[in-house]
Amino acid sequence: MPEDEKIENEEENEDRTEETEPVEVESRNETTVETETGEAAVPEEGLLLPRDTLLSAGIHIGTRMKTGDMGQFIYRVRPDGLFVLDIKKTDDRIRVAAKFLARFEPAKVAATAARLYAQEPVRKFGELTKAVSVVGRFIPGRLSNPLYPNRIEPEVLIVSDPGADGQAVKEAASVGIPVMALCSTDNEFTGVDLVVPTNNKGRRALAVIYWLLARQVLRERGELQPDKDPSLTIDDFETKISKEEEEI
Repeated sequence: MPEDEKIENEEENEDRTEETEPVEVESRNETTVETETGEAAVPEEGLLLPRDTLLSAGIHIGTRMKTGDMGQFIYRVRPDGLFVLDIKKTDDRIRVAAKFLARFEPAKVAATAARLYAQEPVRKFGELTKAVSVVGRFIPGRLSNPLYPNRIEPEVLIVSDPGADGQAVKEAASVGIPVMALCSTDNEFTGVDLVVPTNNKGRRALAVIYWLLARQVLRERGELQPDKDPSLTIDDFETKISKEEEEI
C-alpha cells in the first residue's frame, strides 16, 4: 500500500475511534468564562484552555501502543487498551514550545504535515504566526539539497507526527536544525529535540493544539495581549470533510 494511502487510512480509523469514545471528564469543579469580544476564556487549574475543552477535543487520547520514550507523558491505560496522556504535561510543553519558537524570526520557522488532518491546522498556524507551511508529501531535498528550486532554509522545524513526517525529521538532522514534534503514545524521539505530547491524528485534537501553539507564540512575541485570542478560531483550524466523506 502506498505510504500516502496508508496515512489516510490511519487517520480515518483514528477519527472514528475518537468520535465513538466517551469523553473522560474528571470530577473537578471548573469555571469557563464566556467571552464575546475576542477575550480569552480563563480556565481553572492554570491550564491554557478549560479542561473540558481539552478533553472533548481528545488531545489526551493516545493509541494502543506505547513507546519507552513516551512513557513519561502517559497518565494511565484505559480498560480498552488506549493509553491516556497527561493533559497538564501537554499544557506545560505547549508553553515551553511557544517560548522557544518565539525566539526565531517568523519566516525562519517551518511547520510540516503529511497527514491530511494536520494540513489545515498547519496552514492556519502559518497564517497567524507567519511561519512557513509545508503540507502534503515532503519532497526529498526540501531542506538538504541546495540545488532544489523550492528549498527552504528554516532555523527550526515543527512536525505534526515524527513518523508520518519522517523525511522532514531526517533532513532537519542532516542540516542541523532543531525539531519540535507533536507526539502520541506510539512515537519515538529519534531526531526530535522538543516533544509536545498529544493526540496527533484526530482532527479536533490537531486543531486545538495548533491553535493553542499559535496563540502562545503570538503572546510570547508580544503581538497578542495575554487576555485576547487570535482572529482565527479553533473551528477555523479544523480540517473540514464533506458529508460523503463522513459516511464512508
